[in-house]
Amino acid sequence: MSGGPVTTVSRNACVPGLDPPAVGAGEDFTATTGAAIMVVDDDALFRESLCLNLVDEGFRVVDFDNGRDALAHLQSHADVGVILLDWKMPEMDGLSVLHRLRADGRDVPVIFLTVLSDEIYEEAALEGGAVDFVEKSRSFSIVLKRIRLIFEGLKGMTSTPTIRPQVVRIGALQLWPESKRAAWHGEAVELTVREFDIVKLMAERAGHDVSYREIYDTVHGKGFVAGNGHEGLRGTVRTIIKRIRQKFRAVDDDFAAIENFPGFGYRWRRDGKG
Repeated sequence: MSGGPVTTVSRNACVPGLDPPAVGAGEDFTATTGAAIMVVDDDALFRESLCLNLVDEGFRVVDFDNGRDALAHLQSHADVGVILLDWKMPEMDGLSVLHRLRADGRDVPVIFLTVLSDEIYEEAALEGGAVDFVEKSRSFSIVLKRIRLIFEGLKGMTSTPTIRPQVVRIGALQLWPESKRAAWHGEAVELTVREFDIVKLMAERAGHDVSYREIYDTVHGKGFVAGNGHEGLRGTVRTIIKRIRQKFRAVDDDFAAIENFPGFGYRWRRDGKG
């Protein structure tokens, strides 16, 4: 199934010659929502096994081995009801895919299936807008139950809006204040908590100068006295801004949203462009 997508319409699409068993969860899901399950994972063997299990349950499945192709598919197909997403993938990781989805206003439910078990990953996934986080070592029956729970939620939806993490958009910049996450043109930018606070401070005052002192206070707390006086303060801020620029340029070579105001501080361009 590598080099996807491979769209599976029925059990027999993946397993020719097999007679379909009794009706499974997928028939109900597909009949009610008209939607498919999307699987995004660069592990070909795991992806194939998962797809076969889903098809055997009666789901319609579309699968990809990378995030960019999956996102491109979603641009022209609105029939995906749930996304099963891997975290560690080359070029574009799962969290970046999730951030791009949410930045584009797409609220399709996302379940992370990953070998990463540390709570920090689970927290980042859920705060980024995922609805669930399941280790790959868990049985398929657990994954199926999670999908069914989502499906039951979709069937029972009322006019009450779904609560999503707050996102602040300033030009090409997206900020998630609660989780201290940032994205640029939909690509995750791996900022530290203090770097995030500095970016947020400047971006929310786009077009206005922010002094070295204000930026420094964001890092060390208001009124903190630098060991080398004003020059030490400015040197520290320059180093931090340089590091922030490098992180943005890691996802966009042309990033130029942070401008220097010599002798005073920095500003975030009002147009938010890079």
